[in-house]
Amino acid sequence: MRESVMVELKNITKTFGTVLANEDVDLIVQKGEIHALLGENGAGKSTLVNMLSGIYSPDSGSIFIRGKQMNFDSPKESIACGIGMVHQHFKLVDRLTAKENIIAGNKGSFFTSGKEIEKKIISLCEKYDLTVDLSKRVQDMSVGEKQMLEIIKVLYRGADILILDEPTAVLIPQEVERLFNIIRRMKKEGCAVIIITHKLGEVMELCDKVTVLRRGKNVESVDIAQTSPKHLTELMVGGAVDLEIQRVKTENKEPVYEIKNISVMNSDGLKALQDVSFTMHTSEILGVAAVAGSGQKELCEALFGLVKLSQGELVFKGENITGKTPREIYKKGISMSSVPEDRLGMGLVGSMDIVDNLLLKEYYTQKGLFINRKPLKEKAKELVNRLQVSTPGIHHPVKQLSGGNIQKVLLGREIYLEPDVLITSYPVRGLDIGATYQIYDLLNEQKKKGVSVLFVGEDLDVLLNLSDRILVLCDGKVTGLVDAKNTTKEEIGMMMAGHTQETIQNKGGA
Repeated sequence: MRESVMVELKNITKTFGTVLANEDVDLIVQKGEIHALLGENGAGKSTLVNMLSGIYSPDSGSIFIRGKQMNFDSPKESIACGIGMVHQHFKLVDRLTAKENIIAGNKGSFFTSGKEIEKKIISLCEKYDLTVDLSKRVQDMSVGEKQMLEIIKVLYRGADILILDEPTAVLIPQEVERLFNIIRRMKKEGCAVIIITHKLGEVMELCDKVTVLRRGKNVESVDIAQTSPKHLTELMVGGAVDLEIQRVKTENKEPVYEIKNISVMNSDGLKALQDVSFTMHTSEILGVAAVAGSGQKELCEALFGLVKLSQGELVFKGENITGKTPREIYKKGISMSSVPEDRLGMGLVGSMDIVDNLLLKEYYTQKGLFINRKPLKEKAKELVNRLQVSTPGIHHPVKQLSGGNIQKVLLGREIYLEPDVLITSYPVRGLDIGATYQIYDLLNEQKKKGVSVLFVGEDLDVLLNLSDRILVLCDGKVTGLVDAKNTTKEEIGMMMAGHTQETIQNKGGA
C-alpha cells in the first residue's frame, strides 16, 4: 500500500504574520487516484497546494513524494519532481503558439528538432486523449483549448502528479465532460490528480476521495462512496446548511426595461455586444449565461448607463434613457442598482468604512454645505445586523473584511436604495457556501418585492434553479432566451458555444 502513495503531507503548518493558514495538515494521495480538496474561502486549500508546487515552504511538517522527503525551494524543483499545477488563471503567453508555450522554459528544447518535439507532444496527446493545434496562437483559442494546452504543458514536463485549481470554473458543460474524461484517462495511466473545487456535484461524480479543510485544519478525509454533498457541506462549515435553491413563484410580471438592438464597442474598436434585444420584467430573475469575455460585462455596464451604445435603445417604463448617465437616470426618478464583478474596484472604496460607502450613493441628495452622517450610521447598523456582516464595527475599513462580508455590504447598500432594477454580475464569485446561499435568498427577496433582477452567473445548475428565464450570450450576440424550467444544462452549454436556440430546437424536433 505504501508503495502506491504518490503524495504524503505530514503535520504541515504555515503562517503569514499573525494569520495561521494551515495547522498540522495531513494528506495522502495514492497513485491512480483523483483526490478533491474542499473548504470554504480561507480554509487553507490554496496555501497547501502552493507548498506542494514549490511556491511556498512550510514552517513545519514534511512533504513526501513517492516515499522520499522533499524540501522545495522553488516551483522549478517541484516540476523536476513530477508535480504540475494548472492554475485557475492560465499561465500562457497569448502571442505564442501552442507549441511555443509547451516548450518554453524546458531545458534543451531549443536544441531538439521540431519534428522530435512534435512527435513527443502527439504521443502525449494520444496517450491521454488530448487534442491541440500546435500552430494556433493562444490569443485565438477558446477557454477550453487554453486549459487543454495547460494540461499538455505540464504533462510534457514529465508530471504524473497534477494539481487542478477550480478547473471547471469557466467551462461550458460539454467542455467539463471532456475534461473529466481526460482526468479519468490520467487516473487510468497511474497519475495522481488533486482537484481544488467548490462544486460538490462534480466532486461526487469524478473523485475517489475528498479531504475537507476548515480554518486551516484537516477536518476529515473520506471515500466518495461513503459521503454525500450534505455531509461534505456540514464538514466544511461545521454545521447543517440548507443547499436547496428555490425558484420563488411570483405573479403580475410586467415589462419594465426594454433593451432594443443594442451594440457596444470595446476599447479595441470591436463589437463587444452586437444587436442585443430582450425585455426585463418585474418580479423576475433573468439569468445570463456566457463563457468569459462574451459581452456580459459590457451588457451590465450598458444597462446601468456606464458605457455608450454604438446603436440601439434603452427604454425604461416607456421612457427612452439611451445615452443617460447613472446620475441622469437617477434624477429622472428611476432607481437602478448595480453589483459589479469587481467588488473593490468599481463597487466599494476599500479604504472607507461601511458608513462612508453608503454615503457614496446618497451624498448628492443632501442639501446644504455639511453632510449629515447620522441617518447613514443607523442604516449601516441595520445593514450589519440584517445581513449578519462579520465586522469589528461600522467604521472598520471595508477592504479588511472577508470577501463574503464585502459582498454583503455592497449588495446591502444597493438593496437599501429600493431599486426597480437590480443588476448583479457574478455576485457569489469567490464566496463560501454560507455567504453564497445568503446572497441567493437576498435576490429572491428582491424578486418578491417586485424588483427586476439581472443575475450574471457561472454555475449553470444555480442559473437553472434560481432564474425564471436565461439569456445566453456568445461572442456578444444573443444565441438564446429560454424558460429556465423547460431547458437543460446541455442546451445552455450548446448555446454558450454558439449554437442558436432555433438550431437546437430543430435538431430536437428532428
